[in-house]
Amino acid sequence: MNEDIIKQISIEKNIKENQVRVTLRLLEEGNTIPFIARYRKELTENLDEEAIKSISEVYEYELNLLKRKEDVIRLIDEKGLMTDDLKKEILNAKKLVEVEDLYRPYKEKKKTKATEAIKNGLEGLAKIILSFPKELFNLEKFLSENVKTKEDAICGAKYIIAEYISDNAYYRKWIRNNIYNHGRIITKIKKNAIDEKKTYEMYYDFSEDIRTIKPHRVLAINRAEKDGIISVNMEYNKEYILEFLKNKVIKNKDSVCTSYVIDSIEDSYKRLIGPSVEREIRSELTEKAGDVAIENFGKNLESLLLMPPIKNKRVLALDPGFTNGCKLAVLDETGKYLYSCVINPFTKSERGLIDSKNILLKLINDYKIDIVSIGNGTASRESEKLIVDLIKENNLSCKYIIVSEAGASIYSTEKVAIEEFPNLSPNERSAVSIGRRLQDPLSELVKIPPDGIGVGLYQHDVSDTKLKDRLDFVVSKAVNLVGVNINTASHSILKYISGLTKKSIDKIIEYRNKNGKFISRDELLKNKVLTPKTYEQSIGFMRIVDGINPLDKTSIHPESYAKAKLLLDELNLSLDDLNKKEFIETLDNIDIDKYTNKLDIDKYTLTDIIESLKKPNRDPRDELDKPILKSDILSITDLKKGMKLEGTVRNVVDFGAFIDIGLHNDGLVHISKITDKYIKHPSEVLSVGDIVTCYVEDIFKDKEKVSLTLLEPVE
Repeated sequence: MNEDIIKQISIEKNIKENQVRVTLRLLEEGNTIPFIARYRKELTENLDEEAIKSISEVYEYELNLLKRKEDVIRLIDEKGLMTDDLKKEILNAKKLVEVEDLYRPYKEKKKTKATEAIKNGLEGLAKIILSFPKELFNLEKFLSENVKTKEDAICGAKYIIAEYISDNAYYRKWIRNNIYNHGRIITKIKKNAIDEKKTYEMYYDFSEDIRTIKPHRVLAINRAEKDGIISVNMEYNKEYILEFLKNKVIKNKDSVCTSYVIDSIEDSYKRLIGPSVEREIRSELTEKAGDVAIENFGKNLESLLLMPPIKNKRVLALDPGFTNGCKLAVLDETGKYLYSCVINPFTKSERGLIDSKNILLKLINDYKIDIVSIGNGTASRESEKLIVDLIKENNLSCKYIIVSEAGASIYSTEKVAIEEFPNLSPNERSAVSIGRRLQDPLSELVKIPPDGIGVGLYQHDVSDTKLKDRLDFVVSKAVNLVGVNINTASHSILKYISGLTKKSIDKIIEYRNKNGKFISRDELLKNKVLTPKTYEQSIGFMRIVDGINPLDKTSIHPESYAKAKLLLDELNLSLDDLNKKEFIETLDNIDIDKYTNKLDIDKYTLTDIIESLKKPNRDPRDELDKPILKSDILSITDLKKGMKLEGTVRNVVDFGAFIDIGLHNDGLVHISKITDKYIKHPSEVLSVGDIVTCYVEDIFKDKEKVSLTLLEPVE
């Protein structure tokens, strides 16, 4: 391990050096992030998954940066040009761009105006000019077949000087910082540009400081530029930068060569430095904006995955559509598929509507449906009205809810869906997904590629690699937080369990198929379904609900079973009394410090054991607000300014949040209307799935849009 990097991470992350060191050691030993966060708290001093991942990423970045520094030092040294000062500068560089700036003068260049001039023997003349002599003599000796006149010689020398200036790392860093801190991004609509929906109207004539521009605006500008709608430029004081270069480069203003050097400075900036530095700044802004967008996407996805399941309810799923009709799927309380069909209520024929209502009514009554789950795509609100009318006309007790159908069509053609429902059409599989994601969002959504779920902005404008890495981490974090029933878990959800590989998952499913089910956790080890290391990493996140050992249905790791039993013996408690009031009350009143010493156990593990014994089947999602179930519909004409409503947060973005209040389009609450306290990002207050009380701020009937506020109006 590199101790210098460990110290640096400790300072940057405000984490003890030993926490960093221990975390890196645990990762090197092949432990997974969920396992370390859950079962090695005593070693890391309770670092969570985010902190552990951050340590891992920063350490890897710094190692790669150090390797590049060493490569650059070696390459320069091989040329015999390395100095102690240059080596120190390279080693002290904080960013890759700084290292590359220092390497630039020594890098093998492709054919440029300067390299051609050097090839023609003009480097000596360039050095003479940069010595700022009073007069310039003997230009004839620089003439050749390729350099026919004195003017050609001076022109070539100026190209060389321009490249010298451009290659100077100090100049580039100063200029980059100056533009970043004092420049502005300027956008203008292009002549003859077509933006039919005025998507980018805000950027037709836009200006903002580079250093303060919001990340989502950077990505919007990039997309508008890519779509050919706007031009993008940077506005800053070029004369000030040129004066800086003149003051640094010109050593004698009275020299006959000064005018040549001034020409070189202006050429260097216009042709080489300016475009390059502007590209670097745009690239840095884009990377930072992408990181923010990916982080926000991850938070939204995590909230969506952890939305509370609607348990023990029979569901009629409705995948809306006009042309191809509405696809229906009936699911029992466990999510088991029972029946599916297609109705066509939105044709011009009155008969189609009547027949559709009759089919719906029969399904609701015959299958004793509790909830109708309606996808939020095309024809969603028309379908909502259909269900509301049906409920009212027949005085039905069932409720309905609008759910996000993002990714349902992707799932319907995936291998996992085809294997699960080989006899159903993709449309019917999509309907099943819409129903199941209400009953158990996590188990259903893991079947869809994370980037297909669609809770964020600009996902197609960010790094695919970074996005996939982040979203896979978020899904893994959510799955391991909740845990899975090993006897019912699908391949789709098991692949996110800590430490499991495709081979080990296949063995689990093969064993289930052959033996019916697992009756104890240690069965996986004894029967060599899992290797000892895989078992260690994964078993705490897999539950056996109806096995022979009551501890197997808890999140207690088998390595701590002995300590758990010792604790119960000390308290005169029995596992047979799990969930009983007296059992829980005894654990509530335990003296943690006393039993930490008595059982020779760390406080983190002991606390986890106690919490797991108190709630053996604990699902962290159960503690969150349940989705809003409705039986009536809301129209934009029903709204009035100041009206109080209850809504569900559907998406959280940089500038606010979109809230489903039951209209065709979600209402937008701007970041300034979320709280009366200062916040940097809406995610500090809101998460996808939150149930919130909101008030109508403004109504735009022509656009069918509503702006909302979470701040209660003052009477």
